[in-house]
Amino acid sequence: MNQKTDPIGIFDSGVGGISTLKEMTHLLPREDFIYYGDAANAPYGTKSTAEVIRCVRQVTEALTARHIKALVIACNTATGAAAATLRQEMTIPVIGMEPALKPASLIRKDGRILVLATPLALHQEKFDRLMELYGEGAERVPCAGLMELVEQEDWEGAREYLRKLFAGFEMDTVDAVVLGCTHYVFLKKMIRKMLPERTAITEGNEGTARQLKRVLEREGLLADSGEGHVEMMTSGDPAGLEVMRRLLEKPLPE
Repeated sequence: MNQKTDPIGIFDSGVGGISTLKEMTHLLPREDFIYYGDAANAPYGTKSTAEVIRCVRQVTEALTARHIKALVIACNTATGAAAATLRQEMTIPVIGMEPALKPASLIRKDGRILVLATPLALHQEKFDRLMELYGEGAERVPCAGLMELVEQEDWEGAREYLRKLFAGFEMDTVDAVVLGCTHYVFLKKMIRKMLPERTAITEGNEGTARQLKRVLEREGLLADSGEGHVEMMTSGDPAGLEVMRRLLEKPLPE
């Protein structure tokens, strides 16, 4: 039986979910988190759905062995590919995320919405349903390779990638840009400087953190004492753990 003092498992294909973890540690400072970066299998966004599900099952086995009380999929791609399967297979709450298209649609006036995400995330059934509900004026913008630049902390490379990307659009006609990958949140300040002042940026981390809190409260699993801490795990080079810690502790790059 899960206890209030058990940790929360959170994972992504690499360091992107650290941006989600940041939000959660701020909102839930008493909770313990175990973050798993599946670097050996990154990126998820260019794999097939079946391949992503296989990778995710390996991650969840490692996390459930640590007696986690809830699982957070801090990855839009993995949520679309595997969340429904995990909810059928697991007995603990599973919290996923999706590109923040709904809040972007509420901001939109008569302009366009650019949804930046991995190729797989943009062509999943889950995202198709989201587009049906909130996709008026929205355009899918696959960003193959951008996630890898964040993994490498290649901020100059990311800046050049984004300059070329936005040059292909009339940005004065864009009401909102959706950061549909948790990796891209590390580029939020950089992107803000590239966009017209009128263009909003939306991302799903805050909403996912609030949903985690709601689920823990509902299930009676919210920690009510203590000082939370974070443990890092990776399937890749152990040197990547230091990158994760650095990205968790430092502010977003300019």
